[in-house]
Amino acid sequence: MHMIIKRLIKWLVRAISVFLPEAKAHELQRWRRGKEEFWKYNHCDYIFASYGKSGRTWVRVMISRYYQLMYKLPDNILMGFDNFTRLNKQIPKIFFTHDNYLRGFTGNVDSKKDFYHKNTVLLVRNPIDVAVSQFFQWKYRMRPEKKAMNKYPAHEADISVYDFVKGQDQGLAHIINFLNNWARELPQIKNLLVVRYEDLRAHPEQEMARIVAFLGMEVNEAYLRDTAEFASVENLRKKEQDNYFWRSGSRVQAKDVKDPNTFKVRKAKVGGYRDYFDDNQVAELHAMVDSKLLPVFGYTSAEAR
Repeated sequence: MHMIIKRLIKWLVRAISVFLPEAKAHELQRWRRGKEEFWKYNHCDYIFASYGKSGRTWVRVMISRYYQLMYKLPDNILMGFDNFTRLNKQIPKIFFTHDNYLRGFTGNVDSKKDFYHKNTVLLVRNPIDVAVSQFFQWKYRMRPEKKAMNKYPAHEADISVYDFVKGQDQGLAHIINFLNNWARELPQIKNLLVVRYEDLRAHPEQEMARIVAFLGMEVNEAYLRDTAEFASVENLRKKEQDNYFWRSGSRVQAKDVKDPNTFKVRKAKVGGYRDYFDDNQVAELHAMVDSKLLPVFGYTSAEAR
């Protein structure tokens, strides 16, 4: 019944949006997405929250793989909200969110009240790497209507990666604000696990063991090794090229297999932002992080010392 209602609301919102001014249509579309996220929020057992391009799909692949090994599930599908639960009722419902539409729907824009009493995993990544990855998502993978709805640069705007990162709406400043909102509220969240992308890349088995334990599963060393190998950058890039996860839609699917910039799994490089800026620009972005980001997640110069 929920799926029928969801599709009906989606169709109605699209139909109504045709007759609305652009700003009102975007507001209605965001409401519709927020309503759907709120339903998942109310029915989930765990939440995985992150800013977009922080490695969420990679983590989703690893969690999916671990559950597949534990419960003998097909290995070419990714965990959605409750698709694994329908295959085995022992598997919890996990709500993956970028904490964007949900907070707009609930009105808790500047607090994390929605997460105070939820089992929550927060995935974070160096905000400069996130901003650069967002640029490639915007340029090569994002749908035009989503760009407009979320205040990204216009669909075919000719801007550099530096100008994108320096932009106020969806650039580095916006990402820092997102992380700061979480940093201020961390003590209020009763059951929280913070995972850093950089730690996952350096020690995937060790960090996955923390996630597995948080999800209430047995930590199996053989499963962890298999999961790390399965979710390696090289293996996932090959699987994306082969459309291995075709049963899970376009989440891990290249827009153009001949253009590596269109891949979901692109570089996955820690500190990869340095490849796109000169020394002065890097210094400017570092100064921006140091002056504006709260020293909680390990990304400021003071924390690195």
